[in-house]
Amino acid sequence: MFKLYKRFRPIDWVLTFFIMGFTILQVYCTITMTDYVSKIISSITMLDYHNNPANMPKEIYDLISMLPGVNQNGSISWEVVNNLINQGVIPESIAASLSSIANASSLDIWFNGGMIVLVAFSGSIAQGLIAIMAAYISSNFATTIRSELNEKISNFSLAEINKFSIASLVTRTTNDVQQCQMANLLMMRMIFAAPVTFIWALCKIQVASWELSVATAVAIVVMVLGIATLIMLVVPKFGVIQKKIDRLNGVTEESLLGIRVVRAFNGENYQFEKSENLNSNLTKLQLFAGRTMAFMTPIMTIVMNGISLAIYYLGAKLINQGTISYSTVTSFIMLVTQIIMSFLMLVMMFVLWPRAEISAKRINEVFDIELSIKDPVTEKEFTKQGCVEFKDVCFRYPEASEDVIEHVSFKADKGQTVAFIGSTGSGKSSLVNLVSRLYDVTSGEVLVDGVNVKDVKQSNLRKKIGFVPQKGLLFTGTIKDNIAFGNLNISEEEIVKAANISCASEFIEAKDEKYDSLISQGGTNVSGGQRQRLCIARAIAINPEILVFDDSFSALDYKTDLKVRDNLKKELKDVTKLIVAARIGTIMDADQILVLDKGKVVCQGTHQELLKNCQVYKEIALSQLSKEELGL
Repeated sequence: MFKLYKRFRPIDWVLTFFIMGFTILQVYCTITMTDYVSKIISSITMLDYHNNPANMPKEIYDLISMLPGVNQNGSISWEVVNNLINQGVIPESIAASLSSIANASSLDIWFNGGMIVLVAFSGSIAQGLIAIMAAYISSNFATTIRSELNEKISNFSLAEINKFSIASLVTRTTNDVQQCQMANLLMMRMIFAAPVTFIWALCKIQVASWELSVATAVAIVVMVLGIATLIMLVVPKFGVIQKKIDRLNGVTEESLLGIRVVRAFNGENYQFEKSENLNSNLTKLQLFAGRTMAFMTPIMTIVMNGISLAIYYLGAKLINQGTISYSTVTSFIMLVTQIIMSFLMLVMMFVLWPRAEISAKRINEVFDIELSIKDPVTEKEFTKQGCVEFKDVCFRYPEASEDVIEHVSFKADKGQTVAFIGSTGSGKSSLVNLVSRLYDVTSGEVLVDGVNVKDVKQSNLRKKIGFVPQKGLLFTGTIKDNIAFGNLNISEEEIVKAANISCASEFIEAKDEKYDSLISQGGTNVSGGQRQRLCIARAIAINPEILVFDDSFSALDYKTDLKVRDNLKKELKDVTKLIVAARIGTIMDADQILVLDKGKVVCQGTHQELLKNCQVYKEIALSQLSKEELGL
């Protein structure tokens, strides 16, 4: 948790210093109030003795009644008593008390009452300012962490994302940050107040009576043992709870994203049971933690009532012995209450802290992970345009034991079309992911415009590449927003042009809102083919030098497929195109075709060359088209 505090802004540290100052003021007001409560009780008692001398302790009343000139016609002359005190006639043991009684007036009560109101008001103001500053610091602390987490995750390669899982990253940026925020908020309000109050009140009660101090110490020890036992039982469960939340988020995300498949296969009950099992386990853990911590309230109640009873019992005996006054006992009880409450604040902090510490650890795991793909310190200049070259490239996924791409070499010059075909799992998508540097090669080089992709900034590299993913993904917003996603400065005419090239304008123009029509999250309110065409338009809209199609024509019918490729050839003839496809018809007119099998290039050439020289390609072609269609 402390590691996260390096993200405090300078203003946060300044406000923390002010919180410390206002906390001391608040504690001072709280402790001072006990003094004024004691004084007002004493003032009321003294005034009662002054007006009704018979209410005084009998031994004192009998003593002053026998003094000469004091008892005048059955009433006490306090003026005479004061003279006798000044003359030293009255014993010193009771002189101070008699002087207070003799000089008692209602003004003392009003003064002490006014001071109680003033001190209480000042303490409330200090407490309010502490709460406001703590909330401000904690909110900005959480905002900073979320922003930095988002920035760090945005720079993750697919390797880092796969390492954590999307569900876990969502939990870390939401629930874990919230745990840290709440712990920080309460800590700001308690971490200074609790120990200061505890020590200050403890020092004051030691002055009052050692007997009452011992009783308080015993109560604190009992409370410490009871609460420590509860904490030891609960804290280990917090880490398990966060992991369960990760898994529950993952199942929920999976169910929502795959809702069509779930319904198509009547899998609602299966997914519900899976979610229900995780939810039940999470509920049991949280109930265990909640029920265990619920014992804290009765423990605190028993201790507070027990110490109050002990103080009243011991206080009554000491009052009868004349060694302590009722106002002192009352003040002592208030101080002990402050000690217990400060201890309760510390306990609450100790309960929240372990869970926040686990959440902070999970957050720091994201911050501390070393990015596998980094921008170079010194960037090289591009020397060519629209050129892609692979030099003896090998690639394996992180923590995998075997390469998925082995010794692949090819070159695509400006305006050329290079296609990749092969069986499922042959490494086609993995290969084109290396062009945009979504992964880094294990060995060899990937050159774009004559420069190794590792020697240029990722942002500058990706400005040159229009990438159309295998799974068409759209974002919440309008059609216009989705097409302009990679180029916010694009004009209306360029958006329409991109839509025309991708044949998306055919269905866009048929909509009432046209380019302002809304797209739901993930593009679930458009068909697969429409989603695919909008993704192609989005890639075209950035005016790329290189277009990468990762099996991006699979959702298009043959007619639309052909029309889109014709438009690309006509309108973007200077743009280099890399096409991953499963359909022979999509890549027949490519300048160069690479046939992949188990990550290796088994054949390379044009469509006609491969039909003659590559048995693997010929088998794929014949599985889709007849000999007549292939010209065999």
